[in-house]
Amino acid sequence: MELKALREQIESLDSELLQCLAKRRQLALDVARNKAKHEGLVRDTGREAELLMKLMEQGRDMGLDPGYLTRLYHIIIEDSVLTQHAWIQQGDERGQLAIAHLGMPGSYSHLTAQSYATRRNCSLQGLSCETFEDVVAAVEDGRTTLGVLPIENTSSGSINDVYDLLRHTHLHIIGEAYLPVDHHLLSTSEASIENIKKIYAHPQALTQCSSFLQRLNGVELQACASSAHAMKLVADSNDPTLAAIGPQSGGALYDLFALADSMANQKENHTRFIVVSRDPLRVPSQLPSKTSLIMATHNQPGSLVDALLILRAHDINMTKLESRPMPGNPWEELFYVDVLVNSASTQWEAALKELSTITRFVKVLGCYPDERIKATHAPITEREFS
Repeated sequence: MELKALREQIESLDSELLQCLAKRRQLALDVARNKAKHEGLVRDTGREAELLMKLMEQGRDMGLDPGYLTRLYHIIIEDSVLTQHAWIQQGDERGQLAIAHLGMPGSYSHLTAQSYATRRNCSLQGLSCETFEDVVAAVEDGRTTLGVLPIENTSSGSINDVYDLLRHTHLHIIGEAYLPVDHHLLSTSEASIENIKKIYAHPQALTQCSSFLQRLNGVELQACASSAHAMKLVADSNDPTLAAIGPQSGGALYDLFALADSMANQKENHTRFIVVSRDPLRVPSQLPSKTSLIMATHNQPGSLVDALLILRAHDINMTKLESRPMPGNPWEELFYVDVLVNSASTQWEAALKELSTITRFVKVLGCYPDERIKATHAPITEREFS
């Protein structure tokens, strides 16, 4: 067959695949409607493992690699679970979500806000902000309903400026989102990297790509307010000696060419974002929940251990412990804690009561659905080694 005809067949199959994925997502929503009537958890990992095993067996007979199918269905299952979580949280409500985010369209925060709205069958009414403080202020004064803030990255660690903001605001954390970050070096031409004299990027991107950037000789690094600002600056300059670090989708938005990709120090580079609102969220009991809080312990030996032992005594799993200096109290720390528990449960109410008696203060920042979807693994059979 002619190459053109072969490509047309592939495009036709791709269209069919898209239709099947859309239909599968709709069926996942029907499953969520059914599960909402019951008290059980949304996810059935045993059922997922059986499904994955069956698909691997079928795919092997069709000449498809089990590893390829596993990676593909991990993404599909994750989308299905998160789609069901979102529906159980808000039902069939649709419309617009007003979300403040860092940077112009194309920034990582904007992509996260877009994904958060799309998952909830809503369109995004975004508000671009210059700083994290501006995002918080936009929600506090009612210009937007929600705000998205990056809080930690698998490569560069915690974003301390955001943690410090949480101490002072009365906003509540009502959600989280995880964005895989693939940093690209973007320029106005497809010329070689050797032609680049100056690179613009958000400070976090510069930190996350430090190993790659150290290998570039004589290149000036310039920090920007966001990745979108960096990309727009380079696009407006039309200077082939300038480059920006940003997402590939953002590069397409600003007509930039990718000179390099996968620039981060760690191959698995993900950023966790939090979603903040003026009103707290009540999470349905069917959903796995996470509660975030700030606490200050007494300045005496063993006080932090005593607080953590209360969590263990109530069988509450801690997933994050971050310390930050306490303003006005040299060498004293505030602790930011994430725990896997619903704040409306009697289990948490009992633990919080005990924590309040042994700490200087405890502030609950919010309770929200846990968006970490652990991959399903099919059991290994003898046929895997045959």
